[in-house]
Amino acid sequence: MIPAPFSYVAPTSVDEALAALAEHGDDAKILAGGQSLLPVLRMRLNAPEWVIDLGRIDSLRGVRDAGDHLVIGAMTTHHDVLHDPLVAEHAALITAAATDLADAQVRHRGTFGGSLAHADPAGDLGAPVLALGASFVIAGPSGTRTVPGTEFFVDLFETAIGDDEILTEVHVPKHTGWGAHYEKFVRVAHQWPIVAVAAAVRVEGGTIEHARIGLTNMGSTPLRATAVEEALTGQPLTADAVRAAAQHAADGANPPSDLNGDASYRSHLACVLTARAVLAAGGADG
Repeated sequence: MIPAPFSYVAPTSVDEALAALAEHGDDAKILAGGQSLLPVLRMRLNAPEWVIDLGRIDSLRGVRDAGDHLVIGAMTTHHDVLHDPLVAEHAALITAAATDLADAQVRHRGTFGGSLAHADPAGDLGAPVLALGASFVIAGPSGTRTVPGTEFFVDLFETAIGDDEILTEVHVPKHTGWGAHYEKFVRVAHQWPIVAVAAAVRVEGGTIEHARIGLTNMGSTPLRATAVEEALTGQPLTADAVRAAAQHAADGANPPSDLNGDASYRSHLACVLTARAVLAAGGADG
């Protein structure tokens, strides 16, 4: 289908974008990479009068080292995140997830911040950034504010970004030297994951010193598997120990039921995939 008619503006600064958003209010939609918005417009599930394209705001692109954390601009493409050496060195879990994110065409057009702001619980980036303790910088009429990941994802397709605000960058604490793996279960290639698990672990002398686990598509938002993290801490990196801890993966989750599987099936998958992800992140045989 063809989208309903709309007016288009492409500001070159965040201030210009915020001014356009303030002027047009509820009649406007923000366009980042367009991989989520454009299909919605083409199916006429939404018909804004204005589209505000952030693609010309150069300050929203790129990855930089900020000491104890990385700063990833909201308009940085998935392709650029995937191939960035800073991300690979200090936030390998994001690299692992970006490797399996959709296909090459989507990775070249879709953006890191756009995907997170869309807040699809089946999206591949929410669980990794949540597991790594990321925070989100949001710009609005009153200036900027920083929101922790635990408060950013509010509900299904809903975040802490206000109607008059724009996500500008994501701060990701460094996890240098941690093992990382993203275990994704799909029926066909490039599908949204039925369930996926993001695991980052720090192993010393065969013992798991720290573990951070994120779950994809196990609720209305990305989730931390804190019960698994606690159960893994101090345990040997063995298949038996990891599988025992992974049995807590679905604790506190509220997985959906749909044509791809019911809630109990997803809960079982979460336990199996968590064990695989942790063992792979630690470099152990499963």
